[in-house]
Amino acid sequence: MKIALVGAGAFGEKHLDGLAKIDDVEVTWVIGREYDRTKATAEKHGVKNVGTDLKEALADPEVDAAILCTPTQMHAEQSIACMDAGKHVQVEIPLADSWADAQAVMAKQKETGLVCMVGHTRRFNPSHQYVHNKIKAGELSIQQMDVQTYFFRRKNINAKGEPRSWTDHLLWHHAAHTVDLFQYQTGEKVVVAQAVEGPQHPELGIAMDMSIQLKTETGKICTLSLSFNNDGPLGTFFRYICDNGTYIARYDDLVTGKEEPIDVSKVDVSMNGIELQDREFIAAIREGREPNSSVAKVLPCYEVLGQLEEGMR
Repeated sequence: MKIALVGAGAFGEKHLDGLAKIDDVEVTWVIGREYDRTKATAEKHGVKNVGTDLKEALADPEVDAAILCTPTQMHAEQSIACMDAGKHVQVEIPLADSWADAQAVMAKQKETGLVCMVGHTRRFNPSHQYVHNKIKAGELSIQQMDVQTYFFRRKNINAKGEPRSWTDHLLWHHAAHTVDLFQYQTGEKVVVAQAVEGPQHPELGIAMDMSIQLKTETGKICTLSLSFNNDGPLGTFFRYICDNGTYIARYDDLVTGKEEPIDVSKVDVSMNGIELQDREFIAAIREGREPNSSVAKVLPCYEVLGQLEEGMR
């Protein structure tokens, strides 16, 4: 299977590393904003074709699918362009930065029948898979999720500490992880959603702090705090308060509520969430099935985000 990787930044490299571990997959294109940097990334990973325009890769008849690691504001339009070109597509989280655009991608997937998957990595992290498997087995039920998403980004930089050409967003990007995971883990639809945000950054034009509350149809609740002002520790930390135990997930690590480590190394074939979501994308294409975190499965998340944005207005 031949893949075009679009977006040669911090997350593009993560996908290149993950794809290299999957049998019978070849990345044949790397598309990026700056040609020289993109070429250097392609050469590092042994990719033969380099370009600065998505259309170049989509015009290649040998390309089967594209993985989009581009700025948030381009996700919906580029996802639709990939499907219009007959290519399967995995778009990094978030699917879109508006409810209308998310619906447009869903409509295109229905029209084409192609695999369209969104990079909701938390569904694939072994730590969250461990909790999900216990829920599916009937061993526990979530009562509350308490989540903190904290970064120190008072300047426009990416995960590698490099300057960004676009602006990140607490609601449409970082909250998307938790809103989707909450509905996925509880198996229930959010029926109450409310949020407040702090002052907007004078240059970036985005809120730097946000608080979100969610409630499902049977009364399960989620409290999410997000900040770009937090000076360490950084990252997202999930506390699952259940009827039969408490778990704290820090990316791929999991401990009990008493900080007792839980071995999640055997939950899946890898401890790398990005690699695991890429494996699911490739497998769904090969098997002709809907992937976990398909656009249809994550669409309820974006409906909630739209409601939250409207409420804050």
